[in-house]
Amino acid sequence: MASSKLKTLTLGCKVNQYETEYLREGLHSIGFSDADKDEGADLCIVNTCTVTNEGDSKSRQIIRKMAKENPTSNIVVMGCYATRAPEEVRQLPNVVEVVTDKRELPDILGRFGVVDIPTGISSFGNRKRAYIKVQDGCLLKCSYCIIPSVRPNVISRPPGHILDEVRRLYDSGHQEMVLTGVHLGHYGVEQNKGKPKKDWLRLHHLLEKMVKIPGDFRLRLSSIEATEITHELIDVLVANPEKICPHMHVCLQSGSDRILRLMRRRWGTKRFIDRCHLLQERLDLPALTTDLIVGFPGETDEEFQQSCDVSRAVGFSKIHAFPFSARRTTPAADMAGQLSKKEKQGRIRRLIEVERELKEEYHQKLVGRNLTVLAESPSREKEGHLVGTSCRYAPVEFAADESMYGQLVEVTIVHADSEKLSGIVVNGL
Repeated sequence: MASSKLKTLTLGCKVNQYETEYLREGLHSIGFSDADKDEGADLCIVNTCTVTNEGDSKSRQIIRKMAKENPTSNIVVMGCYATRAPEEVRQLPNVVEVVTDKRELPDILGRFGVVDIPTGISSFGNRKRAYIKVQDGCLLKCSYCIIPSVRPNVISRPPGHILDEVRRLYDSGHQEMVLTGVHLGHYGVEQNKGKPKKDWLRLHHLLEKMVKIPGDFRLRLSSIEATEITHELIDVLVANPEKICPHMHVCLQSGSDRILRLMRRRWGTKRFIDRCHLLQERLDLPALTTDLIVGFPGETDEEFQQSCDVSRAVGFSKIHAFPFSARRTTPAADMAGQLSKKEKQGRIRRLIEVERELKEEYHQKLVGRNLTVLAESPSREKEGHLVGTSCRYAPVEFAADESMYGQLVEVTIVHADSEKLSGIVVNGL
């Protein structure tokens, strides 16, 4: 087994990236090693995405490419596309197994010969930032989204497994860990049924346990719904500014209440803005980022403008803007008023300009502050400089030696524009 070579490829979200790493690490424990780029592999694992029709197409292309470049390999396909269309995937070349349920991953390792099935991971490859999957599954019924149909089982990992994983990742050199899930804010909800509220397990309870682990590391929350930013969660963030990044990615999707109702979202823009303002009142200049879908069926230019207006009212520091993609089998795909590609692209350009203005405005507020930065890569523009991600999610470039690579570094911000911040290491170069 020592000579067996492995290749993995992941499409899609942070949860997928975590799950690929889980299999990769388990296979390494029984002698598999990563194949070099030009080296053939005995086993290939492809983790697919089905959020859009393009995700399906790209997944098929990747599998065919893997088979062509590794003609004697066995290919195991997992992920949301594999769950949605397993028979379609089985027809692709070299595919020997299709994993339709992520709960099967420990069984997959067992079939390959792993005896001590891991409860988590111990490293995240060459990445300086590690993802920790704490939850899986989504029960929402947003009209544009296919994910609840392919990840319907809401499961929260035991806190003990997660805490042990944090300790292992820190011991492996990871100083930032991102908590992720298909619906992160629903951590623990399926375990609370029938229990008195005093015995409930929710996301803020998990964070309270995590921040008590000794070590120079920080935690970051990935995407969360505004409805799940509770007063209890905010209290934990306020009490632990050194351990939990003052950054929240809060999903808006549209600034129009009518469009939000068509999307089957759970609340309107006023409550969303109020919750964001509460975060800004309680935390020290937090970074608020979001997702916006542009060109949802029937969206008027006035309703698109409302998305821009809400973005300004909140002051997002980053906006992930997506043109609406009609996902087959979802209600939104058959709605009247589908917009043209040209209309959606025009609105995306306008929203990108709004984002640029808001990002520069937020970045300017950070000038003169000391920010903790995870040094992640050499600068492509300046020799002797590193680039990293600050606690407030803004990219920072600073003069540094290689010893700081992969470390948390305190940097005084001296310049800002809409792209990045520049700074000087405190008590450093």
